[in-house]
Amino acid sequence: MRSLTLTALEGIPEVQAGDDLAAVILAALGGAGVVLEAADVLVVAQKIVSKSEGRTVALASMTPSPRAIELAKITGKDPRLVELILSESKTVLRAKRDVIIVEHRLGYVMASAGIDQSNVGQGGEFALLLPLDPDASCERLRVLLRASTGIDTGVVINDSVGRAWRNGTVGMALGLAGLPGLLDLRGRPDRFGKKLLITQVGVADEIAAAASLLMGQADESCPVVHVRGVPYARREGSGRELLRPKNEDLFR
Repeated sequence: MRSLTLTALEGIPEVQAGDDLAAVILAALGGAGVVLEAADVLVVAQKIVSKSEGRTVALASMTPSPRAIELAKITGKDPRLVELILSESKTVLRAKRDVIIVEHRLGYVMASAGIDQSNVGQGGEFALLLPLDPDASCERLRVLLRASTGIDTGVVINDSVGRAWRNGTVGMALGLAGLPGLLDLRGRPDRFGKKLLITQVGVADEIAAAASLLMGQADESCPVVHVRGVPYARREGSGRELLRPKNEDLFR
């Protein structure tokens, strides 16, 4: 029998710039009575990674450019926030009231370059950026956890994103270490012997979405989820595997 077990780690304090996330996670694992095993995966919310890495920016530090002012009029957003979005973006793809869709500097297509002001505090005058390099952030956590426990876990940083064609947000893997991002099943037979031609499984995204069910989106305060029983072999992976190349993107 195959099973997948997810455990939200409670009691994690408000994370500040410079905090040792590995130590915070290990304390939460101990509080939950969870002992790490080989092939476990830890899913960590982007917000606490960004906070620990000092990715909080004061809007007062931003001077809106003419382009930011123009987009602010279209979207109704604070021009300083729009300037911050532009600073994190390669290209603006769509803009309308309350929405700016961009290609992030890391290649994600997402709203507002992933910049968030929820659960940031400080009177709405600060915003939180994505980590500089989510894959590298995952690898650092993986190395520190392995040094403390002797167990090599997979690590995923997830964030909530909207999707084309579908309402609602879901968890998505921004970065990962120690597990595949994408599982290529092309060439494998189905139950009737027919070879699969196009099937690729977004393993890390599926894990990220499952963990988001326990993390919540508001005041749940469960930003780390322990996952056991992922039914795929481990390998070195990267969040970049999950980015569709532009020459295969039929909708841009």
